[in-house]
Amino acid sequence: MAEAVPVRCPACLRENGYTAPVFPCACGSPVNPPLDLSAPPVLLTHRTWSDSWVAVRCTTCGRESEWPHPELGCGSCGTVVRLPVHPLERPESGTGPGTGRGAGPGAAGAAGPAARRGEGPADTGAGAPADAVGDGRAGGAGGGGPAAARPDVGPAHIPPPPTAAVPRPAFRPVTIRTARDAVATAALYLRWLGFQDVRQPDGRPIPSAAVDLRAPGLVAQVDPTTAPAGLRAVECVWLNGLTASATSVYFSLAGYTADARDRADELGIPLFVMDLTGMPQPVNDPADELVGSGA
Repeated sequence: MAEAVPVRCPACLRENGYTAPVFPCACGSPVNPPLDLSAPPVLLTHRTWSDSWVAVRCTTCGRESEWPHPELGCGSCGTVVRLPVHPLERPESGTGPGTGRGAGPGAAGAAGPAARRGEGPADTGAGAPADAVGDGRAGGAGGGGPAAARPDVGPAHIPPPPTAAVPRPAFRPVTIRTARDAVATAALYLRWLGFQDVRQPDGRPIPSAAVDLRAPGLVAQVDPTTAPAGLRAVECVWLNGLTASATSVYFSLAGYTADARDRADELGIPLFVMDLTGMPQPVNDPADELVGSGA
């Protein structure tokens, strides 16, 4: 966990302790925005969606992802400030982590095809016979060349086989005539997938056209309007699922914008579209996987 740092409020000059949030990278490693403590905090008077996100690079795999920009509310006067973050340092051409996005094509090209296949250095040295590199029986001292030390296995990045479909009875749709019918159909479909105790959360609903559905390990939203669900809606349900450590699912009657579908594919959010017959249909790969594997 990151250490707390003092942040001075620009309005009342009181110091507040702040601990940078830690987010989970896709590789499983924790990432947190690198705070720029040498720069003063910025008074937040107008919030925009684009400025609320900051790009952070994972130090383990090199993946670049966008996470909420660090903010702090003063405990004395209530002023909200945005904390400066070090910008991403773009690696030079041909440098960067070999397993992350920072590795450019020049790095792989310089190593040569043999090095990319794991068969040893691209340059075998002057006078070295060509078959001595790929044949483990022709090694030097120690009884083997680079190929001898490499186990005889297939490629390391073979995708796992698809999960076998869970046997279940056919889903019986409910005709959608009202927005309440759309919510009821989504709840029935989630129960059919295997989620238990699907219900609307208690408390005052957030002013929004979408309706929340919750279950153990599940955060879902149902948009019964006639407008396609946009990028912000997809990112909001993802953040709600991230906060609850649950699977995020989205249902829409009017489909999704292109930006929303692309973002959902990046975040792994299952998207479903419902027609008036009440039959949800998966529209992306995460949704197909959820239907195949169940809850």
